[in-house]
Amino acid sequence: MKEKLSALITSYNEEENIRECLASVAFADEILLVDSFSTDRTVEIAKNVRGVRVLQREYFSAAAQKNWALGELAHPWVLSVDSDERITPELAREITGLLEKGPGADHYSIRREAIVFGRTIRYSGLGTDKVVRFFRRGSVRYPERQVHADIHPKGPTPTLRSPMLHYLFRSFDHYVARLHRYARWGAADLFRRGRRAGAVELFLRPAWRFLRMYVVQAGFLDGYAGFVLCALQSYGVFLKWGKLWEWREREKKGLPVELPAFDKPATA
Repeated sequence: MKEKLSALITSYNEEENIRECLASVAFADEILLVDSFSTDRTVEIAKNVRGVRVLQREYFSAAAQKNWALGELAHPWVLSVDSDERITPELAREITGLLEKGPGADHYSIRREAIVFGRTIRYSGLGTDKVVRFFRRGSVRYPERQVHADIHPKGPTPTLRSPMLHYLFRSFDHYVARLHRYARWGAADLFRRGRRAGAVELFLRPAWRFLRMYVVQAGFLDGYAGFVLCALQSYGVFLKWGKLWEWREREKKGLPVELPAFDKPATA
């Protein structure tokens, strides 16, 4: 008997993406969208897609949102997808085949192909990107972090043959806004862990990020798209450590430091 699958999607103001994302997981037995009170048409669009259940919850972090949502699912297997990602038909068939014969592991990695400016990024470190997104419910949880909260399970984690698509870059403005948001969350993680920002963090870390992606990981072979992506990633590193520096300076002067709210493990 084929094991049943729940597709889990999280969203906030994704009206440009959500219809295609939901369509790509239509093969699942259940589709749950957990929305963070979008102010655009995301929820309206989702509610008009057959078979989609929509819940709304205040956003604290991707990890907190997904861990909470796991408890709302009905089926034993989970496919976790972000709104800017797409499950390809080949990947859908591969997952369905595994569920029909019975998966041999509790969790699987999926390769992601990053799409920037309408082209696939082959280098810049993104060509080897893979994430654990297909797993048995209860076998893993997302780590309690505000950014880069990827699952790192123990035990065998095979990688599926077919990739998923990741539409990383909707527009320049959208990506820069995302960098600012992630930098604030990343700085909050560092602040809570007692980290500080000095010359190494403010000067060398951003420079190394660009050199690593553009030179060592051959981002120059991705053309202008690769250059822009690597430069923006370097800028994001600077923003994160610059924000941490600002907060430590405020702390030294006795000024309040307002960190973004974050779910605790007990409430996630």
